[in-house]
This record gives sequence, structure tokens and C-alpha cells, in this order.
Amino acid sequence: QNILTVCFSVGYSAVALNHVIDFKEKKQEIMKPVSPSELFPSLPIVQGTSKRIKVLTRLTLVVSDPSHCNLLRSTSANIRLYDIIAVFPKTEKLFHIACTTLDVDLVCINVTEKLPFYFRRPPVNMAIDRGIYFELLYTPAIKDSTMRRYTISNAISLMQICKGKVSSQSENKPLELRGPYDVANLGLLFGLSEGEAKAAVSTNCRAAMLHGETRKSACGVVYTVKKPRKVEEEETAVPACKKAKTQV
Repeated sequence: QNILTVCFSVGYSAVALNHVIDFKEKKQEIMKPVSPSELFPSLPIVQGTSKRIKVLTRLTLVVSDPSHCNLLRSTSANIRLYDIIAVFPKTEKLFHIACTTLDVDLVCINVTEKLPFYFRRPPVNMAIDRGIYFELLYTPAIKDSTMRRYTISNAISLMQICKGKVSSQSENKPLELRGPYDVANLGLLFGLSEGEAKAAVSTNCRAAMLHGETRKSACGVVYTVKKPRKVEEEETAVPACKKAKTQV
């Protein structure tokens, strides 16, 4: 409840309740997600709008062995109930499998330590073509100088290949949560342009959510966006007589 309160106060319009399963720790099963309405009877209103904050369900699988990926390949009824599916590969082979074959929405990258493998362009490009985004955890860059150095170094090496197709994640601590504009500023340190940094906390997150809806549906999802008018179109719409008077 505290995290949700901080999220809507800093300007987020949607959050995801993350259920993490690490097969290395102990044998775990994918349970049915808890409905957000059971946890939050009355959702807060997003700051500056009249809409209530949207709460999604997310499943993150930490895989350290190829056999763990079989669970994602199976048609589990509980997996289909989650809005977003993410995978956290621990080796280069699992990273290649996640990018090329697994039906997921996000591939999580651990940037807080020296990576055991290099990011290669073919699997990253294939993941981008499949509509999969890469996720970076930015909280360690705030807490510790050593982890900040690894985070910036690993993020820059990933950005050089993935063309800014990234999203961002925070840990489950209200004090370590940052607003969208603060996270976008961190993206500039990771080598993103201003537009790519803003997209990492806005349009990329929406695209990952729509990718999850497509995964659960039979065909796909159609949504519309408002196309901004160009300056040239506005000038041509002005009559020639009024245009001449304006120039005089």
C-alpha cells in the first residue's frame, strides 16, 4: 500500500505487482495471481488526472538451467492469467533462448555486477523483432558507488546494441522509488537519447503491456494514437490572402 501511494504521488499511472520465482532456491510452483481488487479495494487517483491508477500482475522467472524454460513453453493456465511475463536468464545460453524462442514480454538484465557474457547482436535483434523489451533495475545505481559503476558500464554496452528498446524497474522499497522524469535522467547516463530515455518509462512500458495482451489473445491487439500535425500542413491550411497579410 505504501509503494502504491508513492507511485501515484510521483506521477505513475500504472504499476505491476511482481511475483518472482527463483527455481534455484527451492522448488516453486506458479500460483494464480492475486486480484488487485482484493489487495486494494479503492485505488488512488493519479496525480493531475481524474483516472485511477492501473494495477497489473507480473510474473518474473529466474532461470539458471535450460530445463526451467520448459515451464514457459507449456500452456499453463496460471501463466496466462498474468498481464506481463518476464524472464531473468543467468547464462549466455539462456539469454539466447529467452531472446529467440520464449514467449515472454520482458528480458531482465542484471547490471549490478560484471556480466558473465557479452551481449551479442543477433539474439538482441531477434528479440526486438519479436516485440520483446529489455529491463534494467536502476535502484542499485542509487544506493552504492560500486554497483553504480557496473550499472552504467553494463547499461551502455546493452544500449549500443538494443537501440533503446529498454524499460526500467525499481525494487520494492518506497524510498528507492524515483519519478518518471528522474528515471529518464538516469537513462541519459546509460547512453540513451532524450527521446529514448522518456520512452523507457512511458511508451516502452505500454508496448510491453500490449505485448502481454497480444500473448493472451488469439490474434492481436489494435490501439490508436493521435498523430500530431506537422507545421507544413498547418501552413498550407491557411488561405493565400491571409498568409500574404501575415507575411507583410
